[in-house]
Order: sequence, then structure tokens, then C-alpha cells
Amino acid sequence: MPLFVAPDGCRIHYDQFGDRGPHIMLIPGLGGDGRFWNGVVEELRNDFRLTVVDHRGAGRSDRPEGSYSIGQISADFAAIAAMQGEPLHIVGHSTGGAIAQTLALDHPGTGLSFTISSSWARADERFRSLFIARAEMLEGGLAETYQRLTHIFGHEAAYLDEHRERFEAAVKAAPTALAPLEVTAGRVRMLLDHDRLDDLPRIDRPVHVIAADEDILTPPDLSRVVADAIPGAILSSLTGAHFHPKDRPAQFSASIRRFIETVPT
Repeated sequence: MPLFVAPDGCRIHYDQFGDRGPHIMLIPGLGGDGRFWNGVVEELRNDFRLTVVDHRGAGRSDRPEGSYSIGQISADFAAIAAMQGEPLHIVGHSTGGAIAQTLALDHPGTGLSFTISSSWARADERFRSLFIARAEMLEGGLAETYQRLTHIFGHEAAYLDEHRERFEAAVKAAPTALAPLEVTAGRVRMLLDHDRLDDLPRIDRPVHVIAADEDILTPPDLSRVVADAIPGAILSSLTGAHFHPKDRPAQFSASIRRFIETVPT
């Protein structure tokens, strides 16, 4: 089990797959667990080398108490990218897309290209209200409610019907899976501070922005704002809800393949 130990002692878990082709770093969203990408990994591992990282405070990484920020987590990813000895194609979804923006701006040498999927660059009032409410659920001990609403926000109705038993099991496991709840709440609140919209025009690497047509958590308009702010960015519209890379991995992987083929080596 590969581990990166950050300067503050936090142990960060990552996995690597594939032994040929371009190298991609996959950055998960707010849940922070690299296993979010399992379906995409299976689609890409025969033709790409993949590095998949769990965020600090989530997944199989340590969950230290204290404040969390997109900048801090981005520094963790930049350090792991540097260990690979070559620039990578950075692919981040949702919160991972905010991390990808930060890497492109503050650690540009990490990436040959940057894919920003279903993300945002500045929180509008709807986004702020939604994520404050989600943090308040965790701070109030309502882990099961938080998890149930995450499923509603993240998946299409048909997918929820098809996987009902699995989702109910996840709801029951939420108090343990999301513990310590104050850490998870802190990770939710850090999203409110992410504001790089005015900086995005400085990005000078190839950028691919992805929006999903049924995304109610980070609606397509937020992705369009990101794409419009970055010179030369390509915007792709895919089918699905917020968790479309998990629910429709073949579609997402095909979009990644097409974009990477356009990036000069």
C-alpha cells in the first residue's frame, strides 16, 4: 500500500495501475476516496498509467483534526505528482476539479494537461447555502441524512433504483465511514473558500472542462463559467448526474481519451 507522508506527518494513501501509456493522476471529489474511480480505472488501465490518491481527511488516508483547505490538499497532490518524476495529465472531479485548478495555477509543472470535471471556481449563493446546510448536518450528528442526500444529489433516479440495497447499506454505515464528523464537516466548509475565478485566465496548459447535463450539485453553468475563464479551454457536455464518472465510467473515460490525444507530447 503506497503512502506519502506529508511534512505535517499526515499519511496519504495512493494506488497505481497500468504499466504503459500516458500517465494520469485521478483526483476524487469531496468524498475523497480514490475508489470512486474504480470504473474509470478499469476502462483506462490497459492503455494508461494511473495514480489515484485519497485526500487527507478521507478514504484510507489519515484524518487529522484541525483546519482543511483546497490549497493544503493540492500541495499533497503536487508532492505525490513530483514523486512520479514526470508531468502528468491531471483529472479532477468536483472538489477534485477545484484541486486541479489550484494545481494548474500554483503548481503548473505538475500537469501536461488539466481536466476539470463538474466543478466550480467561485461559490454562488445557491452553492454556499447548499454546502453550509450539508456541513450543519454533519455538525449536528446527522451522518445518515447527509449520506442519503449525497446519494440524491449525486446519482440519477434510475441508478438509485438499481442500487437501492447498496445505498441503504451506505446510509447505515455513514456514522462510521464519515467519522470523525467534525473533520468531514471541515472538509465541506473548505469548499466555500475556493475562489480562483479571477486567476483562471493565467492557466497556460491545455484544459478540458466537463459538465453533466443532469448535475444538480454543481450545475453545468458553473462549469461553463470555468471554461469561459480559461483561454483555449475545451468544454464537453456528458450525460448524467453529479457522480457521472462513477455511474457512467465508459462515457467519462472516452472523453478523457479524446482530450489527451489532442495534447502535444
